[in-house]
Amino acid sequence: MSAQASGARPQTGAIAVVADATDPARRPDVLFRVRRDEDHQVSAWWMVGAFVGVSVAVVALLSFVPGGA
Repeated sequence: MSAQASGARPQTGAIAVVADATDPARRPDVLFRVRRDEDHQVSAWWMVGAFVGVSVAVVALLSFVPGGA
């Protein structure tokens, strides 16, 4: 009889980490978690900067494709 048939859930590393976490904001499997206020909103300039950065990266990578004008 398998573990699934008996109703037991398989134990994984992630489940063990969450079960052992005393403060969820400082779990070892989360690298860049930052506590912020509930009403905190990201500045629109971060999105503008991300768009410009990705656009520049795409143009730079496409410049390596042969046959372009």
